[in-house]
Amino acid sequence: MIGLLCFVLAVLASPFKSKLRLQLRMRLLRHQLIVLRRKLNGRVRLTNHDRLFFIQLYRWFPSILKVLTVIRPETLVRWHRAGFRCYWRWKSRPRGGRPQIETELRVLIRRMSVENPLWGAPRIHGELLKLGIEGRSIKRRQVHGQNGQDRQAKDGRTFLRNHAPDIAAMDLFVVPTIGFDLLYALGIVRLDRRDLVWINVTTNPTAEWIARQITQAFPWDDAPKYLIRDRDQIYGAVVTRRLRAMGIRDQPTAPASPWQNGFAERLIGSIRRECLDHIIVLGEAHLRRILKSYADYYNGVRTHRSLNKDAPVSRQIQLTGSIKSHAILGGLHHHYVRV
Repeated sequence: MIGLLCFVLAVLASPFKSKLRLQLRMRLLRHQLIVLRRKLNGRVRLTNHDRLFFIQLYRWFPSILKVLTVIRPETLVRWHRAGFRCYWRWKSRPRGGRPQIETELRVLIRRMSVENPLWGAPRIHGELLKLGIEGRSIKRRQVHGQNGQDRQAKDGRTFLRNHAPDIAAMDLFVVPTIGFDLLYALGIVRLDRRDLVWINVTTNPTAEWIARQITQAFPWDDAPKYLIRDRDQIYGAVVTRRLRAMGIRDQPTAPASPWQNGFAERLIGSIRRECLDHIIVLGEAHLRRILKSYADYYNGVRTHRSLNKDAPVSRQIQLTGSIKSHAILGGLHHHYVRV
């Protein structure tokens, strides 16, 4: 009774169905008969053409699952998903791009990263350049519009580049010891090659001590024309007179404007991040020895992005020999050379 009722409902609904759907169902039934005729030893043999035909019909009309008899609906859905994966795997295939990095270079980069946890990609890239290994990435170049701000920034960079050899900067920073005492370190840096020309430590900074450090940092025939400093009260009249006697123009920054002494502030930040934040200072002599070692590393080994991945004291590019590493500051950093 139920079957007869379903048949009657199907007959009544058939005029409302689209002719295309009926034709596709007829085509599907006819193809299934063709497949059953190829039946061999009680097993249906399907070709790739049959599978593509069923999958395409399923994509157009998912309702054909009710008409399929030679295969199970789960099988057809599995075929469709496999085809979907193959299609997008082909669509996402590599089409050139960056060349593959050699195994030895990958091992060297990983070694540098493990031995120097404080280094980032620019530092590692700088070391590779000094070992004669070119970088693999090419930066995209953009042409910026020449509006007023661009011209002003360009003029500012040109002015700084032209006068950088004659400018130096200095600043004091505080370092606590293991006994909770405070030590004061003075760093003086030249803006041209970013070289740390002088660094020293004291427990009681005075204007006379700072004036003496300036004299020791700059020989009389090698003094800069300008010296940038902040407005700390420690720089008294003694320092001003010493600068004037050496032919150096004193250039104090505006109040509460550390960004105006950015080179010295960046140097102090590098010293803290790369050295002092990882070492417990025992005393004045210990800190002086650490800072002297870091100054040698900073000037002769450490690469700088502002110097096109070179050191303040320019390093020669080495092209031949096996790569060896030398520990610096107890293994906190390493120097890589070819021997």
